[in-house]
Amino acid sequence: MSFVDKAKNKAEDLGGQAKEKAGDATGDESTKNEGKADQVKANLKDAGEKVKDAFK
Repeated sequence: MSFVDKAKNKAEDLGGQAKEKAGDATGDESTKNEGKADQVKANLKDAGEKVKDAFK
C-alpha cells in the first residue's frame, strides 16, 4: 500500500468521524450516518489494499 493511499484512507476515516460527531452534536441523523458510512468505506479500502499487499 502506498503512503498516498494510506493517507487518503486515513483522511476519509477522520472526516467520517468528524461528520459523525457533528451529526451527533446537532441531532442530524443524516450527517451522523454519512460519517459512519465514510468510515466504513475507508476501512474497506484499507482492507483491500492490505489484501493486494499480501499477494505481492
